[in-house]
Amino acid sequence: MAGRAPIIVPALKRHTATVIVAHGLGDSGTGWLFLAENYRRRSVFEEVAFVFPHAPNIPVTLNMGMKMPGWYDIKSLSTLQDREEDEQGILRSRDYFHSLIDAEVAKGIPANRVVIGGFSQGGAMALLSGITYKEPLGGIFGLSCYLLLHKKIKDLIPENNPNQNTPIFMGHGDKDQVVAHKYGTMSAEALKEMKYDVTFNTYKGLPHSADDEELDHLEEFLNKRIPALGEIKKEESL
Repeated sequence: MAGRAPIIVPALKRHTATVIVAHGLGDSGTGWLFLAENYRRRSVFEEVAFVFPHAPNIPVTLNMGMKMPGWYDIKSLSTLQDREEDEQGILRSRDYFHSLIDAEVAKGIPANRVVIGGFSQGGAMALLSGITYKEPLGGIFGLSCYLLLHKKIKDLIPENNPNQNTPIFMGHGDKDQVVAHKYGTMSAEALKEMKYDVTFNTYKGLPHSADDEELDHLEEFLNKRIPALGEIKKEESL
């Protein structure tokens, strides 16, 4: 996963939490920078640092083998539930996202104050990376996405299943022309069958994108998962 370093938007106050946001196929970390910019304009999540990684340029079968930013190869969208998956690329990216979480923990941020999420291919990676991480996370979110390696994923989950109770937020437009809405619902149901704490929201008329309503719901989710802790009082720091 050697490539450009992630874009990091530092916390404005004491750094107590981190949100990692993974972009979709063909995009870059810059494509979701607006999320942090919006929060900064409104002075919310001031204790939160945001990390926007960039996927490497890889040949994508769906793109006639041409290189583009991607977390793994995609051969087809039409048979998503039974598709041939790029397991090697998926696991390589999973390890990369785990390393990003590890880096935040090394800075002193507890894993349960780290949220990982993303959109489309990035959302798929966030779901997989989140539920297979070795410690309980603060939250996981996936927008317009689906569950990867669904036939093998149980074998990838740590033995003690540390993220069994980690809240997962999923959102999907019912007019998504790229990742059909049914794949989102099927993925949410699969996770629920595995006893994960999933909230799935459908957005009427929304294509393969995020709208204000969905982003408002995401903000509510983040507020619940990583609320501000406030500044340390002097007597607490002695």
